[in-house]
Amino acid sequence: MKAIEINTIIRSVSSEVVQPEASFEHLITDSRRAGDVADCLFFAIPTKRNTGCRYVEDLFRRGCRNFVVPAAAAADYGALFSRCRGANFWHVKEVVAALQQLAGWRRLQYDIPVVGITGSNGKTIVKDWIVQLLSDSLRVVSSPRSYNSQIGVPLSVWQIDGTHQLGVFEAGISEAGEMERLREVINPTVGIFTNIGQAHEENFLTRYQKVAEKLQLFTRCDVLIYCTDHKEIHSAVSEKESFRGKRLFTWGTGEGNAVRLCSVAVEERRTRLAVECGGRRADIEIPFVDRASAENAMHCIALLFFLGYGADDIARRCRRLTPVAMRLELNEAVNNCLLVNDSYSLDLNSLSIALDYVRHERSHFKKTLIMSDILQAGMPEAELYAQASALIRQCGISRFIGIGEALCRNQSLFEGLGAAFFADTETFLRRHNFDTFASETILLKGARRFRFEDVAKMLQRKSHQTIMEVNLDNLVSNLNYYRSRIRPTTKLMAMVKAASYGAGKVEVASALQYNHADYLTVAYSDEGVDLRRNGITLPIMVMNPEEESFDDIIRYRLEPDIYSFRVFDSFSEAVRLIGEAGSKVPVHVEVDTGMHRLGFGCDDLDELCRRFGAEGCRLQVKSVFSHLACSEDPAMDDFTRLQIDRFRRWSGRLKAGLAGTLSAENPSIDCHILNSSGITRFPEAQMDMVRLGIGLYGISPEPEVQSRLRPVSRLKTRISQLKRVPAGDSVGYNRRWVAERDSVIAIISIGYADGLSRHLGCGNGSVMVGDARVPIIGSICMDMCFLDVTGVDCHEGDEVVLFGDARLLQQMSESAGTIPYEILTSVSPRVKRVYYQE
Repeated sequence: MKAIEINTIIRSVSSEVVQPEASFEHLITDSRRAGDVADCLFFAIPTKRNTGCRYVEDLFRRGCRNFVVPAAAAADYGALFSRCRGANFWHVKEVVAALQQLAGWRRLQYDIPVVGITGSNGKTIVKDWIVQLLSDSLRVVSSPRSYNSQIGVPLSVWQIDGTHQLGVFEAGISEAGEMERLREVINPTVGIFTNIGQAHEENFLTRYQKVAEKLQLFTRCDVLIYCTDHKEIHSAVSEKESFRGKRLFTWGTGEGNAVRLCSVAVEERRTRLAVECGGRRADIEIPFVDRASAENAMHCIALLFFLGYGADDIARRCRRLTPVAMRLELNEAVNNCLLVNDSYSLDLNSLSIALDYVRHERSHFKKTLIMSDILQAGMPEAELYAQASALIRQCGISRFIGIGEALCRNQSLFEGLGAAFFADTETFLRRHNFDTFASETILLKGARRFRFEDVAKMLQRKSHQTIMEVNLDNLVSNLNYYRSRIRPTTKLMAMVKAASYGAGKVEVASALQYNHADYLTVAYSDEGVDLRRNGITLPIMVMNPEEESFDDIIRYRLEPDIYSFRVFDSFSEAVRLIGEAGSKVPVHVEVDTGMHRLGFGCDDLDELCRRFGAEGCRLQVKSVFSHLACSEDPAMDDFTRLQIDRFRRWSGRLKAGLAGTLSAENPSIDCHILNSSGITRFPEAQMDMVRLGIGLYGISPEPEVQSRLRPVSRLKTRISQLKRVPAGDSVGYNRRWVAERDSVIAIISIGYADGLSRHLGCGNGSVMVGDARVPIIGSICMDMCFLDVTGVDCHEGDEVVLFGDARLLQQMSESAGTIPYEILTSVSPRVKRVYYQE
């Protein structure tokens, strides 16, 4: 694409272009993109806390030559831009608007039907099911995963090219005014409105306003598909002037719909939908039993009827529907491996996203990709696999295993990757030696029909039925919430001690590093050493340095908390003996402002400054900090303010006394005292840095803050056995529960060796079985415990949730007479952690 074309498309662009012509193929907004960026146009999007302008120079060094930057950034980043000689810059008022305008122009170059989907729930599933249903007869382009935001939509639409026959894109909004912008990008010819719910309700005056805003996507489409049983949607469509005279292809249970849902019959593993269209009745079977799947399938069925597919053909296609994997899953695997399971869909775009994730995963240097044939790609086979091979090589894959006849035919394209090829999954499972996988990251990426779930079962570390699910997307959401509560210049230190509050230190630290946390903090040096060995490069403070660990602290570039003169003297001696000659080692100074745990007192400050300033001292102070004792308790606010006032005065004295130790390499000393509750309750005391702990993991004592946080950890197990217990019989050790009536009990696979407190037994604690809260009865055993499930519809193998949101976690901690911190950190290492990320 030539520069003059871009200038025409991006209406707010200036004329400042370094070269007369520019060409590119891909649009990117994330500088961490894997592989070659020479053919990319980078949009340097500014946010409240960051700007893409910071990463322009790094991208330039990697080969990118095309940049769209905010016009307002010229003052701060002009010198940086001028160092990128030979690059093309477009200076625009709004970078996201420019991205949308460019993608909207691309959309208009291709005269194909485009389905636009919005609604509160089901958008991604409906979109992916449409692709499943139609890809064997049409070349379909669609949004990757749930790319439905102001940035995700234009990146999705940019994928359209001359080979595609149908586009399917989803659009999501969170406030008024957003949908009109997305409409200009997608320009749908067919609209699907899935449903309306409570999501983002706080940003709209009324539910009707939210419906009306979502309908903006469809004001220019040829036809709108929706369910008339959703009265709020039906009423809004009927009242809107812009929809009068527009073709409506509705479905629902009432007469007068284009597709009438006559009955729904739920069987053991499937649902039968009796539908009527054009006077003809048909039975359509889907391999799901939940109500949401039935509704999602009906939107797809209505679309297929509208497109002219016959009832028998639709029924045949629907029987093959498969679940949609909404998130990428990380599992501990055999022989110290990490399994990245993204095996439910495969195209070039989703392959690129998954490879990008693995590229930034630091647990292992060696990385293996197990991939199936790419189905329904709509391009010549040789071209398809040449592109796939290029992506794989750019992302540092050490070994490639291809499964499928097409990959076998094109194996010459993968030479030099230590490649092995198998005609099908069964052959791979039978012939491959799984002992060859050791201490590596394994990405599993396959089309659904190759049944890679069987491969995943072989690779995963064997574990019992109790699992801690860790949602890394929610962790990042919580991180960004607290970022929104501090100034852009305030640094953020994340607490990953105690294995990240039970969530797993390496995986959590990797996510924090990827999302630009400034510092990490651990309790003991061995935690920091483990992070360094797993590729974590962020600065790491050690809060409890022990003399035996000083050599590791120095060797692995950890930064100890100096809280006493004893620690100062012993660590100084260790640095003198084993530290690099002439260099200074970073440390942090803790002062005790009232908690009376660790730290220097007011009377120690002058001597402390003297020692740090003494000739030959090789310790460099990076920060001064203190701990708040009760920042979450409004009744103790006077004491908290007293601590903050003391800290301001004491840290000021230290900074003045240490001014002579500063240098060009270490020009300042940071001050920090706020913890999670302090961040939200005492924002005036942010100073240079804040320390985020329990809030990062989705817990806050403040109701308003808690409503903005998302749960990170979910502890679940399964029912091992159900038993009928007659009235008068007892259960468990010491007969501490006796049935008062004929009862049904469930034995579940979790006990005190897994971290379940024995205080929760004998009816003190409870768990969720489906939608029912049931008590834990009798004494909790080492490996299992008992539930009273009398009157509850449940079966052996059913899931049991011990905690999964703040409410359940808080109730469990209160029942055990403790706090959420202890419940989270008590979950045993033998409980397998499974990580999810979209």
